[in-house]
Amino acid sequence: MRQFISKLVLLTSGTAALVGCGVPGVPKPPSLDLPEPVTDLRIVRKGDSVYLNWTVPAETTDRLAVRHLGPTRICRSLDAIMSECASPVGDVPAPQLPGTGSPQPKSSKAAEKVHANYTDSLPRTLLRENPGAQIFYAISVLNGNGRSAGLSNVVHVPAVSALPPPSDFRAQVTAEGIVLSWTAVPHGSETPGVQTMYRVYRRPEGGNADSMVGQLQLDASSATQLVDHSFDWEKTYSYRATVVSLIHEEGKPETQFEGDDTSPVKVFAHDVFPPSVPSGLQAVFSGAGQQLFIDLIWAPDNDVDLAGYNVFRREAGAEPVKTNAELVKTPAFRDMNVASGKNYFYSVSAVDVRGNESARSEEAGESVP
Repeated sequence: MRQFISKLVLLTSGTAALVGCGVPGVPKPPSLDLPEPVTDLRIVRKGDSVYLNWTVPAETTDRLAVRHLGPTRICRSLDAIMSECASPVGDVPAPQLPGTGSPQPKSSKAAEKVHANYTDSLPRTLLRENPGAQIFYAISVLNGNGRSAGLSNVVHVPAVSALPPPSDFRAQVTAEGIVLSWTAVPHGSETPGVQTMYRVYRRPEGGNADSMVGQLQLDASSATQLVDHSFDWEKTYSYRATVVSLIHEEGKPETQFEGDDTSPVKVFAHDVFPPSVPSGLQAVFSGAGQQLFIDLIWAPDNDVDLAGYNVFRREAGAEPVKTNAELVKTPAFRDMNVASGKNYFYSVSAVDVRGNESARSEEAGESVP
């Protein structure tokens, strides 16, 4: 009995010693180093080009930092159900991720995100005369051994043919605005459920954002001209036009995509256009028994950049002379510098904020008794 107890004590002591020495538990299998599948694949179609963009995975499916990132395969299909990328249409080389190296636990601080992109040119054979036709895309990110954890989210673009941009696109600065015109596209979309429109954009010089000037229905009877009234004078702009296809399917939200752009047209919106000529000028004498004067009134000028008016006076056989020292701000003026027994003839011009001056109005005459 004593011998059995002694062996038990020795066995227990040995086990405790092993535990105390930090012997590891059950070993973990080695990481497969498979990048996490992409979940934010985004896509835009422009003409017959499709632009893909996504965030490059920085972690593996084991929640470790990616050590050996391989290329990314671009997968395209006419089938919405994509389980594998059997025939990729392109590859994107692996980018250099920040902090790549030996596997590290996931940091509490979010790592800097790296984005990648790819442009796919659509073969004409894939395009359909069916508003419901779609082309589907996904991507597969490989590791250094050419293995993948699966496909990304699946996105799609319409498979409808795009129309070419308008030809002979041009811009002209006029007093009414910048007139944009072009030669009509030969025909609109003949696909039922697809509506086509011209769309014109404007971008200020040095800017990186476009503003839509307007759009027009594209059909045989549609106009091929727009006037931009929303620009600022004395600035330079670039204009471009395209044809947009709007797809309507019953029970589904409208989708759209743009065709290729025209070449940009650069315009300097220089204002050399005077305001409208004032009209309705009347002259009325007043002042019997008091100081003599002649009151002038006329119809107000409605130009948005009007700065004021100049008033001109002449006597018979003489040239008109400006009577105001500063611009007259309202459509009325009182001439206090008149004398008895004389006839006076008045005219008025309008001046804008850039100093452009209109022609003078028709004269209005008045006599001082």
